[in-house]
Amino acid sequence: MIAQLDNSSISELKGIVDSAGWSDDPEVIAPHLSEWRGLFSGSTPIMLMPDTTEEVAAIMRCCNGRGIGIVPQGGNTGLAGGAIPHSRPDAPEILLSASRLNRIRAVDAENFTLTAEAGCVLATLQQAAAAADRLFPLSLSAEGSCQIGGNISTNAGGTNVLRYGNARELVLGLEVVLPNGRVFDGLRGLRKDNTGYDLKQLFIGAEGTLGFITAAVCKLFPLSRSTATALLAVDGPRSAVDLFARAQLNLGDELTAIEIFPRLALEMVLAHIDGCRDPLDKAWDWYLLIEIAGAREQADTDLNLTGFLDDCLERGVVHDGVIAQSGSQRADLWRLRHSISEAQRLAGASIKNDISVPVARVAQFIDEATRYAAERLPGVRPVPFGHLGDGNIHFNLSQPEAMASQDFLDLWGEITAGIDTIAVQLGGSFSAEHGIGALKTGELVRLRSDVELGLMRAIKQAIDPHGIMNPGKVIER
Repeated sequence: MIAQLDNSSISELKGIVDSAGWSDDPEVIAPHLSEWRGLFSGSTPIMLMPDTTEEVAAIMRCCNGRGIGIVPQGGNTGLAGGAIPHSRPDAPEILLSASRLNRIRAVDAENFTLTAEAGCVLATLQQAAAAADRLFPLSLSAEGSCQIGGNISTNAGGTNVLRYGNARELVLGLEVVLPNGRVFDGLRGLRKDNTGYDLKQLFIGAEGTLGFITAAVCKLFPLSRSTATALLAVDGPRSAVDLFARAQLNLGDELTAIEIFPRLALEMVLAHIDGCRDPLDKAWDWYLLIEIAGAREQADTDLNLTGFLDDCLERGVVHDGVIAQSGSQRADLWRLRHSISEAQRLAGASIKNDISVPVARVAQFIDEATRYAAERLPGVRPVPFGHLGDGNIHFNLSQPEAMASQDFLDLWGEITAGIDTIAVQLGGSFSAEHGIGALKTGELVRLRSDVELGLMRAIKQAIDPHGIMNPGKVIER
């Protein structure tokens, strides 16, 4: 039972941290109370910003004893409302920010590991790894502001999943403060450890509902010596899947990313994002952004990609394309892909879906979902794009031009349910990388089995019996 947050509780919580470790100023807290898409906004009487794991533990003990809800927050770049507090008069929630837990604790170049606190910005980890001649491959469009604790809590994906995996595959050890204030110290940089349950995996992807991640040991990889990037024009998703299969066979482990998007997505970027231009002379229906990287000389990597693409052109799998000739041209190509979400937001209201299906069924999913959306909403503008290599498609829908934005957004639940059902029927998932948060709790109950839900509830009850961690998110007890 979540209890009132009285003056005594607030005073005790303030006393745990220093003067920079708390704020009850509405103007300071306000940016932390809404998410990027504007779907969720909330309230809290206080935001705590602890500086050490010990302070986090003390906060958890206080809240657990008093029955106070805790909402963990990293960079607040999530898209499912999982980091937004939703205090009610009878059930207040404090906001627990990782922003001051921002130290790189260690870089072990020989072990290819990096130990960082939860509040470290993802780009900072990438830079620390590069300074040691190593690569931390997790890469997202929000990497300049998202934090590694949030990345791990949501099992973030991004553009390098094809080669390196999700956040789950990039974590060797965790330090987590449990709801009762005890600290799980699992900061071990081991590749092999067969000593019972792999406890760290409970907290990866749990979205802060089981504990508060304070630090992590992350895997590092050899820094690529060369990179080659190309934007290609293809007929559509079926041709793209065929090209991906050929790329895996011909390019092997050097293939790091393959992203798909339609002409409409590119047109939105060109119309709404300054400094972007169409890299091809002619408009095509669909595009692929493909990248390879390796330890070879740049000329060899360029030749490898060029040879593969020449073969695809001869076979008619690719109609046109451009290969980046410099780092700035590579950045320009990636900017087109990374700007799609922002451009679509600027182009009007949109209903966003984050699904995954087996790669072989990507084209079938896009066909069926497009047909469903068009039948339900004539004039709707589908913008399916994303990570073809792992089957993760962001099947976004922009409002019909003749329809009012709010009338369109009012259909979010109905339309999304239909899209989710299609994905699940094709052997897929209704949440590939954005998580459940507050947005998809109903879909979790609707589309997951009783056995799966029962196991999730049992884990939640065992670790957080008072239900203080991120109340109302992911799954209720």
